[in-house]
Amino acid sequence: MKFNFPIIIIDEDFRSENASGLGVRALAEAIQKEGLEVVGITNYGDLTSFAQQQSRASAFLLSIDDEEFGGGSVEENTSALKNVRSFVQEIRFKNADIPIFLYGETRTSRHIPNDILRELHGFIHMHEDTPEFVARHIIREAKSYLDTLAPPFFRALVGYAQDGSYSWHCPGHSGGVAFLKSPVGRMFHQFFGENMLRADVCNSVDELGQLLDHTGPVAASERNAARIFSCDHLFFVTNGTSTSNKIVWHSTVAPDDIVVVDRNCHKSILHAIMMTGAIPVFLMPTRNHFGIIGPIPLSEFQPESIQRKIDANPFIKNKSKKPRILTITQSTYDGVLYNVETLKKMLDGQIDTLHFDEAWLPHATFHDFYKDMHAIGPARPPGEKSMIFSTQSTHKMLAGLSQASQILIQNSTTRKLDRDCFNEAYMMHTSTSPQYAIIASCDVAAAMMEPPGGTALVEESLSEALDFRRAMRKVDEEWGADWWFKVWGPDFLAEEGSAAREDWMLNPSDRWHGFSDLAPGFNMLDPIKATIITPGLNVEGDFADSGIPAAIVTKYLAENGVVVEKTGLYSFFIMFTIGITKGRWNTMVTELQQFKDDYDNNQPLWRVLPEFVAKYPRYEKMGLRDLCEQIHGIYKLRDVARLTTEMYLSNMEPAMKPSDAFAKMAHGKIDRVSIDDLEGRITSVLLTPYPPGIPLLIPGERFNKTIVDYLKFARDFNHKFPGFENDIHGLVTNGENGESRYYVDCVRQK
Repeated sequence: MKFNFPIIIIDEDFRSENASGLGVRALAEAIQKEGLEVVGITNYGDLTSFAQQQSRASAFLLSIDDEEFGGGSVEENTSALKNVRSFVQEIRFKNADIPIFLYGETRTSRHIPNDILRELHGFIHMHEDTPEFVARHIIREAKSYLDTLAPPFFRALVGYAQDGSYSWHCPGHSGGVAFLKSPVGRMFHQFFGENMLRADVCNSVDELGQLLDHTGPVAASERNAARIFSCDHLFFVTNGTSTSNKIVWHSTVAPDDIVVVDRNCHKSILHAIMMTGAIPVFLMPTRNHFGIIGPIPLSEFQPESIQRKIDANPFIKNKSKKPRILTITQSTYDGVLYNVETLKKMLDGQIDTLHFDEAWLPHATFHDFYKDMHAIGPARPPGEKSMIFSTQSTHKMLAGLSQASQILIQNSTTRKLDRDCFNEAYMMHTSTSPQYAIIASCDVAAAMMEPPGGTALVEESLSEALDFRRAMRKVDEEWGADWWFKVWGPDFLAEEGSAAREDWMLNPSDRWHGFSDLAPGFNMLDPIKATIITPGLNVEGDFADSGIPAAIVTKYLAENGVVVEKTGLYSFFIMFTIGITKGRWNTMVTELQQFKDDYDNNQPLWRVLPEFVAKYPRYEKMGLRDLCEQIHGIYKLRDVARLTTEMYLSNMEPAMKPSDAFAKMAHGKIDRVSIDDLEGRITSVLLTPYPPGIPLLIPGERFNKTIVDYLKFARDFNHKFPGFENDIHGLVTNGENGESRYYVDCVRQK
């Protein structure tokens, strides 16, 4: 397949009729005759922005002729030379390999400083060779560069898709041909395109290797990714980090093993507890009244504290048995990080395996800002006894397709991974028909992070996140005299430049974060995770007289083409991934300003939320501010912020092993219990309120009064404000006579 990467020429004479212009256009024509595209630019413009072209180009040619430099001697402080130096530095910050050539008529390498010369692939003296010869020289370097770009699996997949082989294997669409036999199929083919469908192949294609056996180009790509991510082993996973977590657990945990788990972990970890028959002891995080999950206090990780939890658990018979695995959410959904080196020193050998669920943190290994705040990376020493696992969603923060994930492993000095045993668990959870486009995206996402390019991408994410935060504060200073949105984060924010790591540490004395029991230097907030706070509630949980619930703001944004990641009571969450641009976050700022205008003027909902009102006509005669005040009034009356905080921090009583309680449901030995009768009953299912999407109860735990009170509130609120329902997985809804009734499946009482 021919990829389109033009050669870019920067010369102010590119369109001029003088000798220099004629010469460079003759060279461009010779390059084009060889089949490569040429783009001619007459000035550097915004160097930083123009350097983005490195991702589209196969080579750069930069003019340094007399007219460019204005004649006379070339001094280091001349404007043109500064342009060249700045441009080359910008390119090399992002791309160490793309060819850069200088060319001119009279200048030679003795006129160019060494810091520029050493970054070049060639110095072309115009008119000494024919344009055709020079063109072939440039093209050779450009093609050599392009040949190095594709990582192993992606290269093999492109080759296979283009070789024109007839396939007699599944999938049944046979490279997309089946879709062309149906009108709707042809629409599908036109939407997704020939290449994607030709690359959707079966695992019987030997030249692509095997994901399940880790052979051929798949294995080469996993080894390449392991090198890039600085780990001993790396495995691609094509059905998300939920599956990666289960693979790690099934390779490590057996029935009745003691497992130490972050109470606010992802539900896939709780599924793994049910599947393996393990006995969990939970470490309790802090929370603030915005609903933001804070860190687990350092004291909770102390071996003595963990042992007390083991001693108190009624289902652990052997109290001296060493815990098999520790799983920590790193980072939390809202961006709170732990110092991993502190945990490794404290727990090495105390727990067999340390597993960090880094679904939201695959970028951290590529930037010094995150030093020690991620599981595995360059120059990170292994544990002496405990093996380290990290599971990462490359589709969340990097450039993987949805469901692209990976498992990173660091051996300890005394324990090495048994790949064969591990692979038995891997095959248990991995499809025998993996999506090869997802494998390729894992391969490419890793290759994109190869330094210096990966470091530059993370630096850009940090810079964009900080600029967004500065823009929001600027609006607040100039326009927010009555109210404006806040971005949760430290009080001090540098006016310009990169993030200073110490500014983002969670210090015990700081008020802004709202967390208690913090240890100095143990936790940090990732700046690229931005939680926007709406008016009406402070971090202590006190409600203002008026307020703007976040669900209304995010519905408004969605109807204007801005979709956020997560919505809380008075906060919503956005992420500055490597794909975020200035245009996106500036649009967010302007849409929030428009919301403020519409709220202040109490614009009718039929005007500002037309799609929502069409679905729920009961709101048609209401204004935007009126709706905010009604929902805010209910939240304030029921003191919902404290209720939800107390609910998650309340005592969770284990009454059965999770696997035993879940088995009752599988065998139908359950009662469907209404909310009013839940207190004291044992749940057989996960109960997960959204937001925040963190399981509240797991199978085998008893309902307490605080949780039941929250469910009663959710029932009343859902009835009063349709369209703003509290989504609670595990809560079964049955409708009778137009009224919804809510139940939870509980273990049948004898």
